Amino acid sequence: MTDAGVYRVLRSTRAPDEYLLLDAETTDPVYVAREGYEGPLAERVAALEPGNAVRATFDWSGERPRFATVERETETRFAFARGVSPAFEAALECWREAERTGAAMNSRVTRGTDGEVNGVLYVFAEQAGERDLFAEFEDGITPLEPLLDRIEGADPPYEVFVLDPSEGPFVIVYVALARDGLLARTVRETYGIDTGRGTRGTDDRGSGESHDGDGQA
Repeated sequence: MTDAGVYRVLRSTRAPDEYLLLDAETTDPVYVAREGYEGPLAERVAALEPGNAVRATFDWSGERPRFATVERETETRFAFARGVSPAFEAALECWREAERTGAAMNSRVTRGTDGEVNGVLYVFAEQAGERDLFAEFEDGITPLEPLLDRIEGADPPYEVFVLDPSEGPFVIVYVALARDGLLARTVRETYGIDTGRGTRGTDDRGSGESHDGDGQA
């Protein structure tokens, strides 16, 4: 059994019966079985969602690692959706600013209708060649942790959306500062995102509704 460490939970893209955990300090990956537990440990494992930060130890005695212990540290949640449409206006404006300056990424805070900061928005240029930045975020190859570490003035849990627009050569990372707040709910509803799976819902379509009023800076 390993010593306890803090890990970020991701949905494994290679098998449905495991989680991908990234060490919060080193970003080293551990693929952990998500089934076959009993008692309170089974309940804690079943309750995990993509994006949660957990303190965990692992049992390495079997064919693949299993949780020996796990406790949720924060309920921050990640969601991923490809082919979203339309990209919301704040993201388009942020990308246009990046294009004007020749930058590969750009960021801005967004505000709700009351003028209060409700999110942090990042846009990244799609990478040339075979590199798929959206997939790198989803698979943990490019961790989201540094983006969360930059946030000041707000504490987790957050709701983090990684969106790949169907039109436009950029990837969006949108951090809603209040999990289950108005901004987070609006983004989920706009793009049909299933929070339990951490991915777009089963109909795989966005509604096309705008949420500029809640997300504009």
